[in-house]
Amino acid sequence: MKFFTFKSMVTAMLLFISIISFGQKDFQGKAYYESKTTVDMSNFGGSNMPEERRTEIVNRMKSLLEKSFVLTFNQTESTYKEVKSEEGQDEDRRGRRFAQMLNYTGGDMYKNVRKLEVLQEQEFFGKQFLIKDSLPKLDWKLGTETKIVGDYTCYKATAETTTTAFDFSNFGKRPDENESKVDRETRRKRELEPKPRDIVITAWFTLEIPVNQGPGKYWGLPGLILELNSENTTIYCSKIVLNTSEKDELKVPSEGKEISQAKFNAVVKKKMAELDARRQQRGNRGPGGGGRR
Repeated sequence: MKFFTFKSMVTAMLLFISIISFGQKDFQGKAYYESKTTVDMSNFGGSNMPEERRTEIVNRMKSLLEKSFVLTFNQTESTYKEVKSEEGQDEDRRGRRFAQMLNYTGGDMYKNVRKLEVLQEQEFFGKQFLIKDSLPKLDWKLGTETKIVGDYTCYKATAETTTTAFDFSNFGKRPDENESKVDRETRRKRELEPKPRDIVITAWFTLEIPVNQGPGKYWGLPGLILELNSENTTIYCSKIVLNTSEKDELKVPSEGKEISQAKFNAVVKKKMAELDARRQQRGNRGPGGGGRR
């Protein structure tokens, strides 16, 4: 395995840019990605959920969290779209809603690295949103390791960042009979607050395709990102097609209520609080159903 210094990598990048045809005005390429996310469901629903039910949910989520995408890109823009299988089309409504709750089923995404903007269509519990925000920047550290991904030599890069996500491990858990109402409400509010976490992102990019693009919101390296690992998600490129005769129009998404990522997160938080309150009420009525007729 060959190792390169940062200076030699920059020199190689400039060489590639000067000798290949990526400067063409009508240049376009497609990269096909497979994404796999693992979720620890061992504590989902609490101890009151039957093991058979938990297993059923885990099996359903497995199919929901293994996705295929296509990234269509030129020098400055890209669209990232899910390629849905027939099996995915037949997923039941509850499964789709649960995946939406976990925010793993975003719609079409558009990135413009020149304008530093990202737009994504997102359906959430029957409502259509258009999330518009600044393209997040990562402080990439270029490493010396290389490996082959498909037909391309790739270089390693890492970045540290902080992500804020919701913890659903106790979602659906029945209330503790020995817990006071005040303590219960305080605990539930705390659990519904998104938790910041420090994570390390590892990317493998190729200088042979010197575009500042990658899957999802990832970008910012001197070549196309072909493989990426972030926490429990791995994304890898299975196929690349460059400069085909048929060009696709890179359309900017426009469907849905325009909203920032921060405000969309607030919508998710509010909805989760509503769902949790309903579950708590059902739990308080006990196995007999209780309540008024």
